[in-house]
Amino acid sequence: MMESLNMLDENNENGAVAIGEYAEEAYLAYAVSVVKGRALPSVEDGQKPVQRRILFAMKEMGLVAGVKPVKSARVVGNVLGMYHPHGDSSAYEAAVRLAQDFTLRYPLIDGQGNFGSRDGDGAAAMRYTEMRLSPIADLLLSEIDRGTVDFQSNYDGAFQEPVMLPARLPMMLLNGASGIAVGMATEMIPHNMREIANAVLHVMDHPDCTTEQLMVHVPGPDFPGGGQLITQTLDIQAAYETGRGSLRLRARWLVEPMARGQWRIIINELPHGVSVETVMAEIEAISNPKPKKDKKTIDQDQLLVKQAVLSMLDSVKSEGKKDVRLILEPKTSKVPSEELMAFLLIHTSMEVSCSLNMVTIGTDGRPAQKGLVKILKEWIEFRLNVVRRRCQFDLDKINRRIHILDGRLIAFLHIDEIIRVIRNSDNPKADLIAAFNLSEIQAEDILEIRLRQLARLEGFKIERELKELREEAGKLEAILASELKLHRLTAKEIKQDAEKYGDDRRTLIEPVERAQGGQKAFVVDEPVTIMLSKNGWIRSRQGHGVDREAIAWKAGDGEFAVIETRTILPIVLMDSNGRCYSFDASSIPGGKGDGIPVSAVIEVQNGAKLVHALSGKDEDRFLFTTSNSYGFIAPLKGLIARPKAGKAFMKPEDGASINPPLNLPLNLDASTHVALTSSENRLLLFQISEINEYPNGGRGVRMMDIPDGAALTRVELSDGKSANITIKGKTKTISGDDLSRYRQKRAKKGQAVNANNSSQPRQRTLL
Repeated sequence: MMESLNMLDENNENGAVAIGEYAEEAYLAYAVSVVKGRALPSVEDGQKPVQRRILFAMKEMGLVAGVKPVKSARVVGNVLGMYHPHGDSSAYEAAVRLAQDFTLRYPLIDGQGNFGSRDGDGAAAMRYTEMRLSPIADLLLSEIDRGTVDFQSNYDGAFQEPVMLPARLPMMLLNGASGIAVGMATEMIPHNMREIANAVLHVMDHPDCTTEQLMVHVPGPDFPGGGQLITQTLDIQAAYETGRGSLRLRARWLVEPMARGQWRIIINELPHGVSVETVMAEIEAISNPKPKKDKKTIDQDQLLVKQAVLSMLDSVKSEGKKDVRLILEPKTSKVPSEELMAFLLIHTSMEVSCSLNMVTIGTDGRPAQKGLVKILKEWIEFRLNVVRRRCQFDLDKINRRIHILDGRLIAFLHIDEIIRVIRNSDNPKADLIAAFNLSEIQAEDILEIRLRQLARLEGFKIERELKELREEAGKLEAILASELKLHRLTAKEIKQDAEKYGDDRRTLIEPVERAQGGQKAFVVDEPVTIMLSKNGWIRSRQGHGVDREAIAWKAGDGEFAVIETRTILPIVLMDSNGRCYSFDASSIPGGKGDGIPVSAVIEVQNGAKLVHALSGKDEDRFLFTTSNSYGFIAPLKGLIARPKAGKAFMKPEDGASINPPLNLPLNLDASTHVALTSSENRLLLFQISEINEYPNGGRGVRMMDIPDGAALTRVELSDGKSANITIKGKTKTISGDDLSRYRQKRAKKGQAVNANNSSQPRQRTLL
């Protein structure tokens, strides 16, 4: 079939077109229609077509600010019948959005009735609500009848609608926009009017300004619901430069002191798009979690979060109807308010990300992603053209009036002759034109005026009006003849509009570190001892200094590792294959029982066995070695693996075992040496700076040259003045001149050590 269609297309005998070509053209036309006719705003007025048509229809209906509002159904009916032949629900929803003060920074419609709430409640039906234009809508519509923009025919050619609205300020940046087109989307964020006006004036004065310079005037967005923007300034600048980025928003709150040392937290501002109902539902979900899909019980992470929230939070209630007022009461006054809020910021929408994607239809009619400077430059170009067209329209109107008044002045000065010509003429219009050198417009006006308008007093009025009009015309001609004066007039009007309609910033811009996930964010920092048995049972006990001899283990079980650490630090376990597993110390239950199986926390892979246990801060560094004499240095954070299955870290080869990791002090210097002992009783000493650092693990570098069958048995740090070696269970200390013979470069064989006169075995401390 396709072959036949292609043949028809090539021969073009029947005007046939290949179905693939036809589908491509049809879909492209549809995509362009969606992009330009529905989803994306224009940089000039910041409106989508449906919004533009709603505002223009209300202007034509006389629904300006201050008049009595009418039913929304009447407005929607006019919009659909005259300009926008789509569904009534889509038009009404667009109108509702223009009236919501929690959605738009500067609402363009003044709605009477239920127009929804930030809690997700929908607006009442359009037969119940009423609307009219808000005062700020004047910024878009006040100049529309002054020749400032082009008009086009509506869908059936019966009416004219504006191609664009003559915006006096960049409304797209003031109110933002959101839309999904075919292959592209937009997510504009709202800004403060005064700041944007100052930015426009700065760009007009400095066309080559940078985004960094512009951010002196526009430090960031300004959302209708306030909140706090915690994104770093450089990140905001990068988003403004590229037109794409992600910003981090946070709720604002205050701690309200109460009687007897009690307190509570009042949430009075939430991030944009987040409702009180959403936050309360999220707190309920973590307080009473439900099992995940295909699970019968809640998992360990859900249990830990539940225990944390129940230990810190007593109740949550909302006391605000229109305004946000969410009350959080702690379980006890001893709970730090900072820890409670840190926990809630992590687990609820009180801290969210807000995407920025400044895709708009530019002055060239093409959709594109634009930075802040580019958007302002294009809008300024549009605004200057609007002012130029308005001045030309006003000048033409004044010139027409001057022309008519010139004719009236001629009639006033020659009243007797005018009356005689009219009385004695069969065609007075033509005779007046011939007798007094008048135009058709002037002659028609003279014939239409009343005789009393030619009284003596009227003559003075005509001369005075002519003088005023000629002065005004002179000013307009000067503006049109000078780009500098046009810029000054435009800047003056922008400043006046910002002073009239602008307000103070609502969103606080204060960069801070975002709340991080995990237990560390809400666990009290206190000492804890982690006890792991050989058979894989793990438990914790508060404090340090546990009597290891008194620890009770199950029958046939015993100690594998006893680690003194802190609740906010991670525990890292390593298996015989070099894989590491990590979890937070606070996630291990305490009590006097046997604990929980370690398999509930991690999943040891490929039949391996656990061999070592570590704990410390992220920046703590360890020396990792294998029995076949490979090693490297890595920080503890390189071993952190959030999944239960862990991560590959070391690569022991040929059946080599992993030696106990050596914790390195933070103050390493050139005098720090590594002392290696082999199973052949050989000792090698070299500077630790010769060992490479592998932050994410690996095989490492050769530490000591040992023959096949031998092994690296002991790794210690040395101050370069003495070193220890253990031979047959006895430890010998070597120092002074005897030590120099063992100092060599890394990967050397070292020197044999005589075991005579070695000291008694020294007790070693296990992890």
